[in-house]
Amino acid sequence: MSELPVRPSVIVFDWDNTLVDTWPTIHEALSITLQAMGHTPWSFDETKARVRHSLRDSFPRLFGDRWTKAQDIFYDAFERTHIERLVPIAGAEDLLVALSASGMNMAVLSNKTGRYLRDEAEHLGWGGHFAAMVGAGDAARDKPAREALDLTLDPFSCEPGAGIWIVGDAGIDMEIAHRNGCVSVLLHRDDHDADEFRDWPPELVFKGCNDLKELVARW
Repeated sequence: MSELPVRPSVIVFDWDNTLVDTWPTIHEALSITLQAMGHTPWSFDETKARVRHSLRDSFPRLFGDRWTKAQDIFYDAFERTHIERLVPIAGAEDLLVALSASGMNMAVLSNKTGRYLRDEAEHLGWGGHFAAMVGAGDAARDKPAREALDLTLDPFSCEPGAGIWIVGDAGIDMEIAHRNGCVSVLLHRDDHDADEFRDWPPELVFKGCNDLKELVARW
């Protein structure tokens, strides 16, 4: 990175597979749900490619008017293992510590159900890094809707804009950044030219948390 990016006023992180590795747990719970609802379970790669939106946005499309039954099955399976299987992404804790030490304002905006999100942060001892942790169901509409971002930024008394970085691993994170004039920052993805990012290209790309931590040191 030849030119040093301007230090943002707030960094908004995605959670799943940006700061913590949760794909195995999500895939298992979704497989149980699909099978119970008479659908063919997805492969692990299909899960990683297709899971983006919150459950209340995606399950009605998948299961129609039976989506609340599918929701109950998914939550039952997910709750059994999500804490014990929770694994931080390599370098994530060191990155958060470095950002906190630098005085960075931070928040989390996730499409994981809010109470699960906050339970996981408490389990890891990370809650103190974030002024807000907004998950699915906390705002009137979930990411990528503006309402979810506004709620996330409420503690900072600021509007979305160029001083806000939105850091995530998926196109939906880049979408909410672009739609609201924020800086889109892609983490953990080498395929930033994939179709997922065609309409919402990342402005900054980092291979991992350690690369982003190096930028914090330069700031």
